[in-house]
Amino acid sequence: MVAACGLNCDTCEIRLAPFDQGAAATVLNWFKRQGWLDENEGMPEVLKRKMFCTGCLGNRETHWSTDCWILACCEDQHGLNKCSECPDFPCDRLVEWSEQDTSYEEALANLRKLNRATQ
Repeated sequence: MVAACGLNCDTCEIRLAPFDQGAAATVLNWFKRQGWLDENEGMPEVLKRKMFCTGCLGNRETHWSTDCWILACCEDQHGLNKCSECPDFPCDRLVEWSEQDTSYEEALANLRKLNRATQ
């Protein structure tokens, strides 16, 4: 399962948290460090507030980043499932995004592989 941006959803702890105790522990600790959860809050609050993700093709109410610019461009504006399907792939904005973090670099590499596979 690959997101519109190329991130690997299969290993994403935010997606796995509702049904994987290890991922839940990691996510809960991170949310608490960010100040998004109080120290005494746990998975019931995460589930109630929909602080998890079902992937780009899932329900937008349970998408980690409901205002994701990549998802808005790819799916909403162009009607595509992945950026690699776009005739403008890779656009400058996606390349700039990929330079912000190693996981984003890996995501762009995933999209490049998908793009080559369809040509």
